[in-house]
Amino acid sequence: MTNIGIVGLGFMGLTHIKAYRQLPGANIVAICDAVRLPEDGNLTPVAGNISTADQIKFDMSVVKGYRDYAQMLADPDVQLVDICLPTPLHADVAIAALRANKHVICEKPLARSSSVCRQILDAAKSSKGYFMPAHCIRFWPEWAWAKQAISENRYGKVLAARLRRVSEPPGWSKATYLKGEDSGGALLDLHIHDTDFVQFCFGRPRRVFSQGFALISGAIDHVVTQYEVDCGAAVSAEGTWVMHAGHGFNMAYTIVFENATADYDLTRGPNALKLFQNDKPAQTITCEGGDGYVGELRHMLESIEAGRPPSIVTGEDALNAVAICEAEEKSIKTKQLVTV
Repeated sequence: MTNIGIVGLGFMGLTHIKAYRQLPGANIVAICDAVRLPEDGNLTPVAGNISTADQIKFDMSVVKGYRDYAQMLADPDVQLVDICLPTPLHADVAIAALRANKHVICEKPLARSSSVCRQILDAAKSSKGYFMPAHCIRFWPEWAWAKQAISENRYGKVLAARLRRVSEPPGWSKATYLKGEDSGGALLDLHIHDTDFVQFCFGRPRRVFSQGFALISGAIDHVVTQYEVDCGAAVSAEGTWVMHAGHGFNMAYTIVFENATADYDLTRGPNALKLFQNDKPAQTITCEGGDGYVGELRHMLESIEAGRPPSIVTGEDALNAVAICEAEEKSIKTKQLVTV
């Protein structure tokens, strides 16, 4: 068992708690929030782009409650610190936890800028604890399937790949998300999932060309990017949270291989992932396993149990994802190709 302390009890904190409850090696021993910490341990579900009606209640005679994260870091029972705070607060808490030699998992984006990401990574280098950024899409079953298919050249080389992540404006924590100076807008908070998946599958892009605009947050709220990758495939991604009321959230991808087309669309439900091949009927691909939140937290717990650093996603990956997004923002503003 790994003893876990959760810092931040908003939507992502609750999402992580629900995922931990599906993992037998997880033992939540502490929760921390300066604003939302309930005296009776009853956490009111917080709405988000992936809805759930689960109720969460802790026995506060067993689970410790903290309003000051520094006090939680001083608790010797806490082995793994899970940071689910707004982006501007990631660095201070992550660095302090690493200096306390705790294992740390931190929500994405790792920080508002690549330079601040580097500060966190520097702290991780000298810590006895393991560090992992929570880039959940790498662990989402249908995305993991796509990564493996690409790596294996299962259907020949990739000719083109298009990723899409679109949503209405965030309906929760608006004061944080819609303050672009803090959140980075949809570019850094939403689109970064697909930016990271591009580098996961194709390596760090050489150059990017992006178009987009700011509308509601003061930062980039809509982006469409073409990535120049080493293999020569035509790779692009769209990210936005400017869709109007009633649109909801959707994520999708289309990958054109030499010998097949893989197409994922969340709105198709159980038929979300389809594979099309010449002279064969369309095939629905069913991927086993929980969602990406369960997958990433399982990987962190298994890494701690095995005594080896997490490998599917690293701190450098998180830094690179932010750096690529910064190049995309520069491209939007300059209307030029930008070297990453």
